[in-house]
Amino acid sequence: MEDFSLKYVNLELWANQESHETQGLSSKHLVVRRGQPFKLTLLFKGRPFSPYTDSLIFRAVLGDLYVEFPATFSKPQHHSRWSAEVQPGESYSQSVTVHIFAPAHSPVGCYDLHLHLLSQPWQRSYKIGEFVLLCNPWCPADSVYIQNESQREEYVKNDFGFLYMGTPKNMAARPWEFGQYEEGILEICLNLLQVSPQHSKNRRMDYLSRSDPVYLSRVVCAMINCEDDRGVLKGNWSQDFRNGIPPSQWSGSADILKLWAGSNYSPVKYGQCWVFAAIMCTVMRVLGIPSRVVTNFNSAHDTNGNLVIEEFYDEKGKKLHMSRDSIWNFHVWVECWMSRPDIGSAFDGWQVLDPTPQERSRGVFCCGPSPVRGIRDRRLDVIYDIPFVYAEVNADVCTVIVKDGQAVSRTVDTERVGSLICTKSPGSNMPQDVTNAYKQPKAVMSPYGTMNGTPRSRRSFAGRETKQGLAVSLRLNNVPVAGENISFSVTVSNKDNVPKTLKEHVNAQAKEYNSSPLETFWEDHNILQIAPYEVKIIQHQIPHSVYERMLMGDNLVNLAVVMKDEATQERVLASEEFNITEPEISIQIANEDDIVVNKEHSALVVFRNPLPMPVSGVLTVMGSGLLDGKVQSKLHLLQPGETMEKTVAFTPKMAGTKMLQANLVLRNSPVIIRGFRTVTVMAA
Repeated sequence: MEDFSLKYVNLELWANQESHETQGLSSKHLVVRRGQPFKLTLLFKGRPFSPYTDSLIFRAVLGDLYVEFPATFSKPQHHSRWSAEVQPGESYSQSVTVHIFAPAHSPVGCYDLHLHLLSQPWQRSYKIGEFVLLCNPWCPADSVYIQNESQREEYVKNDFGFLYMGTPKNMAARPWEFGQYEEGILEICLNLLQVSPQHSKNRRMDYLSRSDPVYLSRVVCAMINCEDDRGVLKGNWSQDFRNGIPPSQWSGSADILKLWAGSNYSPVKYGQCWVFAAIMCTVMRVLGIPSRVVTNFNSAHDTNGNLVIEEFYDEKGKKLHMSRDSIWNFHVWVECWMSRPDIGSAFDGWQVLDPTPQERSRGVFCCGPSPVRGIRDRRLDVIYDIPFVYAEVNADVCTVIVKDGQAVSRTVDTERVGSLICTKSPGSNMPQDVTNAYKQPKAVMSPYGTMNGTPRSRRSFAGRETKQGLAVSLRLNNVPVAGENISFSVTVSNKDNVPKTLKEHVNAQAKEYNSSPLETFWEDHNILQIAPYEVKIIQHQIPHSVYERMLMGDNLVNLAVVMKDEATQERVLASEEFNITEPEISIQIANEDDIVVNKEHSALVVFRNPLPMPVSGVLTVMGSGLLDGKVQSKLHLLQPGETMEKTVAFTPKMAGTKMLQANLVLRNSPVIIRGFRTVTVMAA
């Protein structure tokens, strides 16, 4: 009998990964997307392949699951089943090209592919390779399909972004490398599913459930923190970061994921909300689920579920820690795009997922997926966790002035919480305002006493409304910048027809973004006279020498003024929380319009010290797809006004828009000075 056997299999890595939009995700595996055929070429030795005497049967194996399907010579009739099609013209040849099709609802994971070769009267079996199967946002039949190509480029393929922090009036855009193309990251993300509690408990059910992005997102969300499992990150909201890395020093996901995998999946120390969210965004983009990092400014943590956050001040404007409720200046979570057949197509689209461990969801520290449309429409009955997220963006703030343990003034602010919700714009380095996706238009009282617009549930307070005789506001004169004085003004209006003697108490406290203020670091007290219906503006200035040691790192300022009418004892409070703008590093790139793959280029990193003190530290330059690893150098004492320059050579590894970033970690200070430059790399 003439010999006939399999000699070689070509997995067509380059062609498959180009057509499946998976270039650069792995150097070890063929990476393809479900709902779209991929090709492989079989080379036989001995006689040619004959469709009359020879049969090809494939088996795809995922853990304990497998599916068998024969190769046919016609296009598959059903796209709901695995299939293999021998390409026309491949009969009676020693080289046969086959297209393998995995349905759009197939489980995500790393598969073994086997071939069973039947030729009368014998048969042979071969393991012909492995392939990684991911979700497919390019495929309309996939539940993560997103129609706009610019969104797919941004929310799946882009490997850098910005995490928005600070305050709504002075946003700080922190550059971040998602790093999904870094060596080994895809394999680590797949291993994250393997070490999850769901996989340990029931391997077969876990593999089957990985077809569903709702299930995948909940598993990943819980695995980013380590409260219930061998998760990636340990949270730490103290100022004691011994035995770990302070959250503010991280600048990308790949380092964290590699540390986690390299320590046999022991939690990496330490993370806070923006680090948790950025890591989850990386994992979800790797798995093929469109994802973006979202910041909610003035984010409420409503512990008793009454949609009211109470804040307390003393009569001299010092903020007090008297409530379990809190408002974070910003909170960062993830949105993932998917359909929701479990709750109805009305809730398809962006879903909130929050891996920061705050509250349990069905017994586990994760949050979501909560459909953004459900949050906007206050559908508290819809899974998952809408009541918690709804409160984060919609709670009212009740501000109480306390004297001798008694409330002497109480006001309600319905605008502050969730005042700005934003994410990076597709194809741009600018933020995109998505607040209206989360919040209904404000209800307005008509002249007839009815509400126009869609009302939101609010708690009312007992007691009669009283007419205020004073109106007080507080305004920063300019954006506060490190090394400069903080200038602000207090405006007071006498709304009555009698003159008044007023006492002004102004108080400034440092605070972290997620906690109550610390002790007062600056205050001022004045007595002023105001005529009937007069408006007075009082100017104030906080010297940089007073605040610079209190406001190191990411600390903010809680600034408040209490104006007291000596005759009526009326007290009116105005407050503002703000951040200090840090200095920036400049990155200049030679021949910026002529950056080509595999060609060496150079960047000039420049920092001028604007601070009133000398600085020293370690400068780190990095760029996923531009640099192998990091370039570090020590910065010795740089005097005020002096400039440091460093030239860095880089060789791009792949085409597209990439980011070069530089961080200067100062010695004996939590301050980190940052800079970035986006680079458009062209194919050679």
